[in-house]
Amino acid sequence: MKKLLFLLAGIFALSLVTSCGSNKKLQERAPAQFQDIYYTENENGLDLYIPVAVIQKNMVSMDSVYFRGMKSPLVRDSEQTNLFIANFSTGAMDIMSIDPAEENKNRLPQRTEKVPFEIQDDEAILVFTQNNKTKYYKLTGIEAQN
Repeated sequence: MKKLLFLLAGIFALSLVTSCGSNKKLQERAPAQFQDIYYTENENGLDLYIPVAVIQKNMVSMDSVYFRGMKSPLVRDSEQTNLFIANFSTGAMDIMSIDPAEENKNRLPQRTEKVPFEIQDDEAILVFTQNNKTKYYKLTGIEAQN
């Protein structure tokens, strides 16, 4: 009887450990104060702009973002340090030329990535690191800007 109880307790503990490691959970509190988030479309794809009003630079690292079935790293703008940009290549640009340099401007479309959460077209999932832990936050109300 003791062996059976010990075996069941071990299986239960193992299932708790394995389920916690793969469980992704959205954060309710934003890692920063965001201004209006928007995107622009161009011949190469689209660019997502995330302006940040306030961020704790030493505690939060903005890593990447899921948007419209794709994932892209976030890059801090060199001119506006409070602006993060993600570039998504849709492969819409198709330059046909004899010149190899011109032909090299064609970019492959970005492959789709499974978004770990349900999101709409005007939403994105921000992946950030806080206290050495990867966390997720849903950005909403994203609009196109011309």
